[in-house]
Amino acid sequence: MAIRCLFSARKNLNCVGRLQLFLSNDCSAVIGLYSTAAKQWGTGDDCHGDDTTDDSSHAGTNVRLLEMRASKLEEQVRELTSFCRDLVEVADLLKQTTGNLQGEEVQRLAQVKDRLQGVFTKHGLEKMSPVGAKYDPYQHEIVCHTPAEGEEPGTVAVVKQDGYKLHGRTIRHAQVGIAVMTQEQD
Repeated sequence: MAIRCLFSARKNLNCVGRLQLFLSNDCSAVIGLYSTAAKQWGTGDDCHGDDTTDDSSHAGTNVRLLEMRASKLEEQVRELTSFCRDLVEVADLLKQTTGNLQGEEVQRLAQVKDRLQGVFTKHGLEKMSPVGAKYDPYQHEIVCHTPAEGEEPGTVAVVKQDGYKLHGRTIRHAQVGIAVMTQEQD
């Protein structure tokens, strides 16, 4: 008999709980009590129950894909940098050849040289003009030292070979002579 009383009290409490939800105007809670679909969804029986393991495997796959893309981009940058270095050597050769010729050939080669510089500028390849600038090991390569006559020691006094940057990144260091103080200047 005591067990029947407990079951009946439990049923009554369940009904009171449902009535309280209905009176609180929380429709989603009331629908959830009477809907088997809502009960099934709430128990984790939906079709995406194993998303946590799939997400980690997808993340690993995405990381590998990104690493492959990054390595391909790095390879393309190396190839482009190598191509620009070779093209800069052609520009240097053109500059030397222009200095040795006279007459109409000089004008033609000067036009070619100017056009080549225009293409360089268009694509972000720029010549460095370091004369008078402070020595920077990331942009300059010291090939000689010169006495600092009227120049501050440690600055670039002479440029032996022009340096170039591609979109701000040095692809060829400028070969420079640095001004140094001599014992006579002390």
